[in-house]
Amino acid sequence: MKRRSLAIAFAAFTSVCLLVAQNPAAPEKPKTWEDKAAERFGATPTAEQKTQIEANLPSATTKPKASRRVLVFYRCEGFIHTSIPFGNHAMRRIAEKTGAFSVDFADQYSVFTTENLARYDAILFNNTTGLKPNDAQKAAILEFVNGGKGIVGFHAAADNFNGWDDGIALIGGIFNGHPWNAGGTWAFKVEDPSHPLNAAWDGKGFWHKDEIYWYKPENFQGRDKLRVLLSLDMTKTETQKPLENEKDKAKLAGKAPADVDVPVSWCREIGKGRLFFTNLGHNDMTFANKSALQHMLDGIQYALTDLDADATPSGSVKVEIATAPEKP
Repeated sequence: MKRRSLAIAFAAFTSVCLLVAQNPAAPEKPKTWEDKAAERFGATPTAEQKTQIEANLPSATTKPKASRRVLVFYRCEGFIHTSIPFGNHAMRRIAEKTGAFSVDFADQYSVFTTENLARYDAILFNNTTGLKPNDAQKAAILEFVNGGKGIVGFHAAADNFNGWDDGIALIGGIFNGHPWNAGGTWAFKVEDPSHPLNAAWDGKGFWHKDEIYWYKPENFQGRDKLRVLLSLDMTKTETQKPLENEKDKAKLAGKAPADVDVPVSWCREIGKGRLFFTNLGHNDMTFANKSALQHMLDGIQYALTDLDADATPSGSVKVEIATAPEKP
């Protein structure tokens, strides 16, 4: 009886294996950008988070010289930041409150045509990663900026366009790691507190909780081309500590951590156009920080040519530096 039961069980197991072999499970279909975005973002920002953002909306520093329209692009082919809908909400509400610009949102490459971009005064890349525009779309973006329009980038906009040298130069550089992770609070220095795009910081260095990149040295545009506005204050022990691990020590090229230059925000003239980039914006609630939002708005108004500011590269000017307080 026992042998018969074992034989029956073995036969059943063999049948199951045969069925599986004949009918393998269908491979899971790759998720679309829309699927991944819906899964990543969920229903955020929440009503409470929206209230926090709206309680800290900045005011426009200047009135627009003409009606302005900004295209906010937020697609990702790489890592998807949960802060994207927070940034989108902040930009929508800033536009409504200040009247500095109107705003459209897009996540499809089809918006990058010469004809469509002619409707806009600036493109804002909100935490986009690994974008892959085709050759015609690349040409339309470059024509847009070189012809006198604006380009703005938040945080992961510097993790774009790998393999497209002109695109990397357009933003200023490309991601080379983030030793200063999202859970840390880091020290920042303000380079030229009198600069119009630094008005948000009240002439003082500061501490802020966010994730900060550094950039591949082979194509980072550097201080000979960029006007650096903010950088990490590497005189502070807390800001040096992330460079003590073996992986990041290898990138120091023999420098001491205190001597490492980590630009965070910058501006630049490109052809007849203007760039503003800030690496702030990884953490969701950076978009509820009034100073950060003011810095972003001023940068947008600069890119729109409504706010004039000196873009002489940092390597060619001497400016006052406001370091961070000793402690947060």
